[in-house]
Amino acid sequence: MRGRSHRAGRAARKRRQKQESVVQSVSLCHQLQYVRLMKFLHQRGFTSTLLQPALFTDTGRGLQALKTIKPGQLLISLPESCLLTTSTVLDSYLGQYIKSWKPRLSPLLALCAFLVCERHRGEASDWFPYVDVLPAAYTCPCYFTDDVMAVLPASVRRRALEQRESPILNQPVEDVFTYEALKWAWCSVNTRSVFMSHPSNDFLSGQDVYALAPFLDLLNHRPDVQVKASFNDVTRCYEIRSVSGTLRYQQAFINYGSYDNQRLMLEYGFVAPCNPHSVVYISTDLLIDVLRGDRSLDQKIKFLRENDFLHHHWRAVLLGQSVCEEREEWSIRTAKTICQRLLQATHTALDKISLLLRQGDQSVGEQLDVVKSLPQEERCILGSCLEALGGTLKQPEDLLPRQPDVDTVS
Repeated sequence: MRGRSHRAGRAARKRRQKQESVVQSVSLCHQLQYVRLMKFLHQRGFTSTLLQPALFTDTGRGLQALKTIKPGQLLISLPESCLLTTSTVLDSYLGQYIKSWKPRLSPLLALCAFLVCERHRGEASDWFPYVDVLPAAYTCPCYFTDDVMAVLPASVRRRALEQRESPILNQPVEDVFTYEALKWAWCSVNTRSVFMSHPSNDFLSGQDVYALAPFLDLLNHRPDVQVKASFNDVTRCYEIRSVSGTLRYQQAFINYGSYDNQRLMLEYGFVAPCNPHSVVYISTDLLIDVLRGDRSLDQKIKFLRENDFLHHHWRAVLLGQSVCEEREEWSIRTAKTICQRLLQATHTALDKISLLLRQGDQSVGEQLDVVKSLPQEERCILGSCLEALGGTLKQPEDLLPRQPDVDTVS
């Protein structure tokens, strides 16, 4: 008999909250896509007993450790025959066309062309088991709609527009090499390839450092994880060795590099929570507006720009360098003002994103979720900066600092 309903106690609520915060995972290894992928790789000499593809509640698709991986242990070793490189492309049916093409194609474009053709061929493609598990679309900026572009921070928006207008994505195309197909291929190579240096050849132009690595490219990034990754010339395998290890049934991560969240979003289409490399960029326009009372502003901005100091203007004071008292007070007031202005811009961006999400356009919902993570992370950084500076939120008009006399400013 059902007992009388009652409100859960504090201990029960805490247990439930803890359970909800635990990352859940579901194995994908029995799905047909991954069965085909593993069969394809096994035929090429790859065996994996440590990792399996899985779906995680926090990151989506990734690789799960089937056994505890000890520090220093080999995480994965993918044979050269499993790697998709420009050698694969030049040795394929496309090779004769690429070798004779003038002007010479870049390695990146050659790989993109091959991916587009292989996806168009469908199950007739030798690489179909790999192409079939690649994402159908990406959350990189070149996929963003104009509405999503509009809510990006100015510095990110400028680089995102440059990415969308890349020469590779604006070449004349026919039925197979459509803009959408080329965009998908470019994101596939840009977000999933590993660094692998190849000898130069007479058919391609530019540095050749790309290799697509099936299965291995399911490993997700975490900024606090350390690994050693490279191609082993002795074993002829691309190998990743764990530095910190991974517990059994936990997701195995790698590190793409010491990148801030703006770069992660631009290059890979995601934002890493609690990223120790996160920064908030200060635009030149904001500096000029905040410092508009400075009589020598033009010369200072020119000096900062020419010496690539534009993003490090306040570092000396913030790191504790000894300066005159008046200069220090002015620098702190100015830093507060900049933080206040950036924080207000962040709140405005979040309000616009919330409005777009409420409008219920599902086609851009995933894009907005990624974009929203960036101002949320910046809001935390700016809040911490204001707390460290002893700042309290006031109207910007009340906070515009008065520049010290020129003679006291170095």
